[in-house]
Amino acid sequence: MTHTNQSPRLAVTLGDPAGIGSEVILKALADSQISENCHIVVVGNRNLLSKAYKNLTENTDNSLSLAHPDELSVIDVPSSGEIITGMGNAASGAASFAYMEYAIAQTLAGEFDGIVTAPIAKSAWKAAGHDYPGQTELLAEKAGVERFGMLFVARSPLTGWTLRALLATTHIPLCQVSQALTPQLLTKKLDLLEECLQRDFGIKKGRIAIAGLNPHSGEMGQLGREEIDWLIPWLEEERQKRPHLQLEGPIPPDTMWVKPGQAWYGNSDVKNPTDAYLALYHDQGLIPVKLMAFDRAVNTTIGLPFVRTSPDHGTAFDIAGKGIADATSMKAAIQLAVELVKQKLKIKN
Repeated sequence: MTHTNQSPRLAVTLGDPAGIGSEVILKALADSQISENCHIVVVGNRNLLSKAYKNLTENTDNSLSLAHPDELSVIDVPSSGEIITGMGNAASGAASFAYMEYAIAQTLAGEFDGIVTAPIAKSAWKAAGHDYPGQTELLAEKAGVERFGMLFVARSPLTGWTLRALLATTHIPLCQVSQALTPQLLTKKLDLLEECLQRDFGIKKGRIAIAGLNPHSGEMGQLGREEIDWLIPWLEEERQKRPHLQLEGPIPPDTMWVKPGQAWYGNSDVKNPTDAYLALYHDQGLIPVKLMAFDRAVNTTIGLPFVRTSPDHGTAFDIAGKGIADATSMKAAIQLAVELVKQKLKIKN
């Protein structure tokens, strides 16, 4: 496989075959604008794609626009066991894990420039004997990187403003967050975010908002001491180290998302909106992101030697095979992967 006019080569994994992965891929690739600037190979199983296509065309709204599996480039990855639509199990978990392993290995070997991953079910992975918090951690392990992060990116259809939110901690219980957060961890995440803004988005002097951990950012130690004990001193030190950045915070978590909401919906005159937001734990970042951009947010793993993006939704087993899954986020994930790969190729050349 070779570049054609520097056209990005993307592996799109099928995700959990019992979920909506096949549907959102077939819907996304039916849009010629999605694949006109890249070369896409679906990593999964052509037979499962064909079964999904047959079901969607025969048993749902026949006005659906779907790519025909026979017209797609598909790499069949061997798997075994019965796949039941709408029911994640050990077989579907083993299959989705195998798709990921193949895509990562081929990307590291230089066959692809990036990976777009359809959603998987962590419980199905565990049932298949693969105990990972998520796809992000598997990607980092296989790529051999220790510095990585989950950055969520979405462009407002109302104003054109781009939301970028990085999570300091990801898939851990809430009771473990305060123990996991350290100045060293936040410095690693801030390093990643600064590098990403510069390399991937061309933002040299970024403005970054950093959330507090406790209500009201601790209210001078009355509602928790993390801010006053180490978060504020850490942030002051980072400001001295990074004078080219505008670091704001720690901002109370309940007010940090007001201005981005205004910038997203265009219901006020927000000047110089923040370039990126650093949330300290999963729901602190993803509740507002999904509230604003559930149908178009993209999860991109930063810190990898290749591009990885993913729709910001799950397997949706409850609607699998019904023809009602929204492919907007999958389209956005492919489009962002193309943009990021092109930026990498531009810098490389």
